[in-house]
Amino acid sequence: MTIAARAASAIAILSMLGATAAQAQMTEVGEGEGALSIVAWAGYIERGETDPAYDWVTSFEEATGCMVNVKTANTSDEMVALMNEGGFDLVTASGDASLRLIAGERVQPVNIDLVPSWSKVDDRLKDAPWHTVDGVHYGVPYQWGPNVLMYSTEVFPEAPTSWNVVFEPMDLPDGQPNAGRVQAYDGPIYVADAAMYLMHHQPELGITSPYELNEDQYNAALELLRGQRELVSRYWHDAFIQMDDFKNEGVVASGSWPFMVNLLKAEGAPIASTIPEEGATGWADTLMLHVDAEHPNCAYKFMEHSLSSNLQSDLSVWFGSVPAVPAACTDGSGMQTQEGCHANGLDDFDRIQFWRTPVADCSQGEDACVPYYRWVSDYIGVIGGR
Repeated sequence: MTIAARAASAIAILSMLGATAAQAQMTEVGEGEGALSIVAWAGYIERGETDPAYDWVTSFEEATGCMVNVKTANTSDEMVALMNEGGFDLVTASGDASLRLIAGERVQPVNIDLVPSWSKVDDRLKDAPWHTVDGVHYGVPYQWGPNVLMYSTEVFPEAPTSWNVVFEPMDLPDGQPNAGRVQAYDGPIYVADAAMYLMHHQPELGITSPYELNEDQYNAALELLRGQRELVSRYWHDAFIQMDDFKNEGVVASGSWPFMVNLLKAEGAPIASTIPEEGATGWADTLMLHVDAEHPNCAYKFMEHSLSSNLQSDLSVWFGSVPAVPAACTDGSGMQTQEGCHANGLDDFDRIQFWRTPVADCSQGEDACVPYYRWVSDYIGVIGGR
């Protein structure tokens, strides 16, 4: 589906939910308010505390006087809940949260004329439907990437070619069964990973998008997940707990983020990652501004700072993501290189099924698809059935 078509779909979603696209509230950026509060994924807003080499907060604070406070969220649902509570200025929202935040009027339109580096943003992201509605932008692209298959190189001498190693009972290359040695993501959006797997292995289901599932397709995905439950040792949502499980608890394969892969490899752990033949789900994250942000000037200053190729470059290396600013791969402003961007998935954009919120009205027809609230309750049932 083209960007334009997906944008039209996003408009339809918000129309259904009763949301309206207001005009951008900011017309100029003034003096900073001295503080900035951000809800972010782990590893996204670094000030050198984890590794002194990775710090893009200190320079921002020194230049603007906006002191940054970060609240880490482990899932998109947690991000939405925190933004609903309020008290935050910005959020690094993925596509399965961003339209919910727009529809719920928890975020405000962004005046891109006040973000001078907007012109540097990847053209594939500028009008992406997870933050653009009826031509109105509700955020600034931050980073993107795939949910990779992380695996132990001691168990897999060669990269697994399929996600079947985490979905189907089998013996792994070391001769031992995968039961109890694999993980799955602790989030309802993981239903899409099952649907993506079925797209390739049960084509008779007719799945064309893992986020647009009719009842039969949805039930098939749930059935696969119920079977997977017998294999899973932990449903993970904390990046560092997953890393510990790979190091100390015998986990050898799981969907993961490049962030954890990079940290484990840096520690010398026998870890690698791949995108199997079925492709991957993924995330394209957007800095979004709370509708009641207390520090909007600092927020706009950070949105501009976030597009600096130095931050984009170093964050791409640190997190294993792809910059929203393509020049950050090549201009030498930071640690990233063209080869590194390719390794992180720069050429895999069309192989990634980017997270977005499932709704009832979809390309299959009005009320044809299972909406997200069902995903939430049913996935709790899958996990709770252990």
